[in-house]
Amino acid sequence: MASVQKEIIIDAGPAAVWEIISDFTDGPVRMAPGFVTDSRLDEHEPDVRVVTFADGTVLRERLIALDEEPRRLVFSVIGGTMQPDHDNASMQVVPHEDGGSRFVWIHDVRPDDLAIAMGAGMDHGLSVFKQTVESAGERLG
Repeated sequence: MASVQKEIIIDAGPAAVWEIISDFTDGPVRMAPGFVTDSRLDEHEPDVRVVTFADGTVLRERLIALDEEPRRLVFSVIGGTMQPDHDNASMQVVPHEDGGSRFVWIHDVRPDDLAIAMGAGMDHGLSVFKQTVESAGERLG
């Protein structure tokens, strides 16, 4: 199984970053507008969101855990245009010096070759996320 881990420092308070990440339904669009074009709950499975990307990729993601105190979201890609045999992802926000945040995103995926595409998507999404939050001046939290 391949594991992809990405980290980024965001010049915004942990509460502001967590407020976006913890929004399971709309968080992906709020995190990376333009890169993610739609995110909605599945009408038949309320713990599953359907996320559409600008390149046409569609992912079905099941909510596994949403933990407020450690500011950690866990989900799994369960289908869509990408069909992993196994996927487990976590996103966590922790305080960083000077009131900023360290955002850690990990995907464990099988088959291993999916890690390349996931890593590239994660890099791009994090770049957009950082720019979106910092340009909004959200030093809250």
